[in-house]
Amino acid sequence: MKDILHPLSLTIAATGFLLLLRDLLAGWRTPARRDPALIALALTYLCSALSYVISLTPIWVRIDGVLGIPNAAVPLAQGFVVLVFGLQASVLAFWTKPAAEAARRARWLLATAATVIVSMAILFSQLTAVTTQPIGFTLSYAHDPVFQAYLLLFLCTYTAAQLYLARVCWKYARELSDPWIRRGLRLITVGAIITLGYSGIRLSAILGAELGFSVTALEPYAWICGDIGATITQIGYFIPVVASRFLGAHSRRREQQQHQKLEPLWRAVSATAPKIVFQEAKEYDDPALILRRRVVEIRDAQIELRPFLAPEVRALAETTRTAWWRSRKAQIAAVTADQIHAAILQAQQGPVSHPAAFADAELKQPTPREDLQHLVRVAGYFTEPSTAPQVASAAGARS
Repeated sequence: MKDILHPLSLTIAATGFLLLLRDLLAGWRTPARRDPALIALALTYLCSALSYVISLTPIWVRIDGVLGIPNAAVPLAQGFVVLVFGLQASVLAFWTKPAAEAARRARWLLATAATVIVSMAILFSQLTAVTTQPIGFTLSYAHDPVFQAYLLLFLCTYTAAQLYLARVCWKYARELSDPWIRRGLRLITVGAIITLGYSGIRLSAILGAELGFSVTALEPYAWICGDIGATITQIGYFIPVVASRFLGAHSRRREQQQHQKLEPLWRAVSATAPKIVFQEAKEYDDPALILRRRVVEIRDAQIELRPFLAPEVRALAETTRTAWWRSRKAQIAAVTADQIHAAILQAQQGPVSHPAAFADAELKQPTPREDLQHLVRVAGYFTEPSTAPQVASAAGARS
């Protein structure tokens, strides 16, 4: 059962590490971009993958042959498991605590994990050497008092860590606002509870050795609970990372599309009123910042174009742009687009005697997001005048 489940869990853990490796390397190269939670999560997947690799029967036998110590793979694999516990709890600390407090807690957790690992190694070194036994090792050693102490230390740490994960994740899943982190934490809770089946069966083996009953029939279920629970936990940790990347990529793509739609409108109004341009956009500027700046500049341009709004233009636009299939917002955007088009042409002749108001002045104090969406709609209806002035140069930009 172990050699059936471990490859699946290994694949998931290795995939998680490889997907985070780029960010991990970028953090080491650029300290300003270093994310402690991301580093701890990447190392969690790495240590988890190593624990599965070492536990595979061919690797187990190979390690014994190289080190010359029967079943040396046991403390190595379980040592990585203990380290995973410390790293998992550290990730939760960085997700839920202030940076300074999270760093202190992470150091304490990792120091505790290191202490347990060293104690396990000392106890394992006291065991009587036997032949390499990748299958049924725990049950064969269950009567050995030294191994019982070793296993109790590991299993108590294992159980305490899973209970801690379940309690903390369930608590913060109800408190945090990010929906993807909440979903991930709930999944971690489920995985941690399932893994308790592993420690329960292992502890029963020690108890059975003393009381005279056997849990050999439950051996496959120990691996099932351990591997499936750990896999669910790994997926739970990875959900917020994947969601963040997906939503970030989607947001960047949407911002790029919105920028492209606004560009003709911005180019036309900035050519007519060059003073509205804050500064020339650079390639390395934040796209979201550029987009917000474009919104402000277009709104400033509308103020500059206000004296050139002929009332008859709005009246005609309200007649021609009215259609039953258009929503009120779409009609306002279409009329506003026609007004801007006509005002750019009128600006070359001079102001009108009784300027009208823009149709979108009727909108009730939209939020920045709503304002952006409205101007994107306006840009969709806008056509650049063929006789519009040339686009403003950098010299006309204001800082």
